[in-house]
Amino acid sequence: MADTDRSALQQRLERTLLGGRRKYTRLQVFEKAGVPEVRASRLWRALGFATVADDEVVFTDADVEAVRTADELVRSGLVDAAMETAVTRALGQHLSRLAEWQVDLLWSLVTENPELAADDRRITRLVDRLLPELERVQNFVWRRHLAAYAGRAFAGQDDTQEGRTEVVGFVDMVGYTRLTRRLGEAELDSVLDAFESLATEVVGEHHGRIVKMIGDEVLFVADAAADGAAIGLALAERAADDESLPAVRAGLAAGRILSRFGDVYGPVVNLAARLTSVAKPGTVLVDRELANELAGDPAFELRPRRAVSVRGYSRLRPYALRRPRASNYPE
Repeated sequence: MADTDRSALQQRLERTLLGGRRKYTRLQVFEKAGVPEVRASRLWRALGFATVADDEVVFTDADVEAVRTADELVRSGLVDAAMETAVTRALGQHLSRLAEWQVDLLWSLVTENPELAADDRRITRLVDRLLPELERVQNFVWRRHLAAYAGRAFAGQDDTQEGRTEVVGFVDMVGYTRLTRRLGEAELDSVLDAFESLATEVVGEHHGRIVKMIGDEVLFVADAAADGAAIGLALAERAADDESLPAVRAGLAAGRILSRFGDVYGPVVNLAARLTSVAKPGTVLVDRELANELAGDPAFELRPRRAVSVRGYSRLRPYALRRPRASNYPE
């Protein structure tokens, strides 16, 4: 595709995606939205967008409406004024990753279908047709997650939403660095996809929630000790049964965590990470707190391990989590 064709395609796609043509400078947007320049600029940067010169005409009517809506959310009290930049930053980071993935899908579709690559107008029409459908699906998924999180929030009113008592677990693939050196991009992509699919399925089956996937590692939380333990064991067992995946290891800890914009923080998170780092392939290690909560549960067996020294913990006493010898795991 020639450079002139690419430029024309980019302009058409921008008009479709941005809801109109670029016709305002950033100062004009702030004036039309009625939002102070300093505040609006701060929010724009927090969303992850590049800073532009005062005389660059790069904004649309949709940008004016977005700035105005954000200002109204703060004025309504839904978003605390002291937290607006942090909330905006979290929103921008999550949606940026989603957008990058979706554009990668579109580019793959175009490159794998020569008839599309040969006609940039067809690409524009495709995006124009699919965009409303994609928005509807995203809105549905968002509302379903809102309902699920609202249910948990109102069911556990004794805990604040910032600090909650939960099980935190890390599960990572053993030997991932060596794996990346000997696999091509397509093979590595297949392994990562298989691991992410397995993690999503297992965590969902046992009522947990994935906080994030970090390459070869998944970080999850669960409200109940038994659910967290079941997730760790099921992931280790099913990865061992899947010839396309390397062995995994897991570390779990229970206690109070800080939840902030979809991520989790605190000593319990650090402890789970340290346990993972000392776990052997195919094993699940838990901390003393979680071991105490699982004691007496016939679905699990716990064996104390020798104390180890890791960063931040001079004598960490892990417990090996396994199923009772006579059981056959259903997963």
